[in-house]
Amino acid sequence: MEVSEAKRLKALEAENAKLKKMLAEQMLDVATLKEMLGITF
Repeated sequence: MEVSEAKRLKALEAENAKLKKMLAEQMLDVATLKEMLGITF
């Protein structure tokens, strides 16, 4: 693996971690809102 490929991989892994965190936060927000509204599934 070349240096540029390793840097790209590291950047993609960082972006992936950021997106996973954003998704988890949004899922928590939705769950909280559903609980506040008394919606159950």
